[in-house]
Amino acid sequence: MRRVVKTPVGVLRLPLFLLIWGIASVAMWPPAIHALILDDHDTSRSFFYAGLAGVILVMLIALSMGNRVPRYGMPGQLLSLLATFTVLPLFLAVPVQDALVSTRFVNAYFDMVSAITTTGADIWDDPGRLPPSVHLWRAIVGWLGGLLMWVAASAVLAPMSLGGFEVTAKGEPGGGTAGPGHMERADPRRQLVLVTRTLAPVYTGLTMVLWLLLMITGEQALTGLSHAMSVMATSGVSATGGVENAASGLAGEMVMFLFMFFALSRLTFSSDTVTSGQGRLDKDPEFRTGLLIVFGVPLLLFLWHWFAAFEVNAAEDLLQALRAFWGTLFTVMSFLSTTGFESLHWDAARTWSGLETPGMILLGLAVFGGGVATTAGGVKLLRVYALYLNGMREMERLVHPHSVSGAGDRTKRLQKNGAFVAWIFFMLFALSLALVSTALAAVGSSFEQSLVLAIAALSTTGPLTESASSAPIVLNLLTDPAKFILCIAMVLGRLETLAFIALLSPNLWRG
Repeated sequence: MRRVVKTPVGVLRLPLFLLIWGIASVAMWPPAIHALILDDHDTSRSFFYAGLAGVILVMLIALSMGNRVPRYGMPGQLLSLLATFTVLPLFLAVPVQDALVSTRFVNAYFDMVSAITTTGADIWDDPGRLPPSVHLWRAIVGWLGGLLMWVAASAVLAPMSLGGFEVTAKGEPGGGTAGPGHMERADPRRQLVLVTRTLAPVYTGLTMVLWLLLMITGEQALTGLSHAMSVMATSGVSATGGVENAASGLAGEMVMFLFMFFALSRLTFSSDTVTSGQGRLDKDPEFRTGLLIVFGVPLLLFLWHWFAAFEVNAAEDLLQALRAFWGTLFTVMSFLSTTGFESLHWDAARTWSGLETPGMILLGLAVFGGGVATTAGGVKLLRVYALYLNGMREMERLVHPHSVSGAGDRTKRLQKNGAFVAWIFFMLFALSLALVSTALAAVGSSFEQSLVLAIAALSTTGPLTESASSAPIVLNLLTDPAKFILCIAMVLGRLETLAFIALLSPNLWRG
């Protein structure tokens, strides 16, 4: 039997962007209440009145629409996502700019684009400058941006074969109808409500569990909540400037490390975007590739570090070696998931090993990125895996030119031309990287800064600006054109280049 989802007609008829705007308006009231409890009445008024104005505007627009139902389908939903990442931050930045007073609106807008795209590029050089309620608001915006990507992946991107689904067998012509519920045939708005009802409780529950565990490890309430939201959304937003400054210490890092696995594969929390018979996590190529990188890279570095230390009789310090290994393990996992948190022992790992260029490793991990249909950015592990399989096949053909490749279990999730499509995306990513780097260099940034900033924006890993370069990049000192270029790059990295190309295609709108 086909499942019937009953939803209010008034909700279904509203455009997606208007719904998101309304949710963002209501989300301003928790920071207002938080500021009121702290007797910060100026900040409380900023968030309360901005949220109230947003709710009133949404209601007026909804009433003006009457009983008219928007007649656009999936392309309209994709356009709503684009508006959410570009237009909505103009509204989200209003209470931030009003609460801080001394900052310019362009900085507040940059910060909100960075948060909602889950980039987490911190434009504020001093965390103590921001009121606690503003820190809470930044974490909430990043958390909502992560939830939006969870929902949009299944309800918008998967039916259109975008966001990494173009590589899968589901994205192959004739392979799209195997999904659960026949998403492509369903009403887009009704499907959006169904996916939200399914995933929002899971997303919220995992965040609350992580927050509770961080509190148990000794973390303060606001810092623990911001870190819990940031890990689930892979936004990298922190109320203390990073987990290395948190009170939870090593125990908190271990807890966050476990929850970062949700960014490696969607199968860790849902099977709504895979075809039947492919829902086993142990068989998932993304998860297995992620595990190989997460444990393989620290192990290789640790062995190299160990032999280097053995030569100078430093092998007796076993505790320091274990600290260095954990610092490398946590940091690799964090940047692979595009969260961007550094471990408390990352500096110890660098000092003990003598690693001179850790930035290159972090940049490479961020470019790899996490799983398809997760909150992680980057090229995505599934595309990397498709290119790996194609490379292995080409090497096999060099030895056996007339061999025929068999379709094993590891290729079930990929379409026949998956490697070709993945290579196209990789080239588009490289082209975007070159264009953004050149644009940043044209407005005054150095070559190193331009490259790091471009990768940080396109991979949605903002903390790279503090970790990957020889010296931390102060974003507040960038020129206004550079900030706007980075805003465009962050949106491009979040929606991906293929989605922008799809929006420019007349055939998609006619379809």
